[in-house]
Amino acid sequence: MTHKRQTGFTLIELMIVVAVVGILAAIAYPSYSESVLKGKRAQGRTALAELMQQQERYMTQMNCYLAFTTAFSGGVATATAVAGVAPCGAAPNSVPFKVASGDNAAPAYYLSAGSCPAASGVVLALTECVQLTATPVGTDGRVGTLSITSAGSKTCTAPSGGTQPPQAVCWP
Repeated sequence: MTHKRQTGFTLIELMIVVAVVGILAAIAYPSYSESVLKGKRAQGRTALAELMQQQERYMTQMNCYLAFTTAFSGGVATATAVAGVAPCGAAPNSVPFKVASGDNAAPAYYLSAGSCPAASGVVLALTECVQLTATPVGTDGRVGTLSITSAGSKTCTAPSGGTQPPQAVCWP
């Protein structure tokens, strides 16, 4: 009588493989999540730099910056010029700028523009300075909004309920 040898994995071997894969996933997922958030922050910084270029172009044509607010709902960012703020004439009916980060339908940040706060607490006119703000669409555990002014100041805020991040996290 010949015995046929069975091949395959035992239950113990299978459980060891599942445990190893679980440990690797527990280590890799937080690193992956942080990399995704870093990429989204970079996308927000890039969008702010592009918007600043557009604002500077607008300044050379109209002799002032354009203040606008952006609402984000249903996956779409819509911008509205702030009425009565433009010192160089009436605000346009539509904002001629890109108001969200990225090139796809789901932006990581939406953008807005307003007057710069001065050191003394007085708000500067839009003929002097503009402050651009990028607000995250999703949640970022380390960074809230990113801001840049036409004077070159770069800041960020803490996420809601979080602590103020180091400047290197926001603007490396």
